[in-house]
Amino acid sequence: MDKKALGNSIRERRKFLKITQEDLADIAEVSERTLRSIEKGEANPELDSLLKICEVLGMSIDINVIK
Repeated sequence: MDKKALGNSIRERRKFLKITQEDLADIAEVSERTLRSIEKGEANPELDSLLKICEVLGMSIDINVIK
């Protein structure tokens, strides 16, 4: 999944849950600027931040490793 698709997934889930960017950023303990950048597909978020956002939204991260 590329950054744009990741951002779209996060934004769609946040809107589905009717959570504002401000509230999500506050609950996930990331800056609003960081969250906006992630949702726009412009940021390369740190794993810790991404995990916190996904936890709040009830999402998971699936990492597929090709051998």
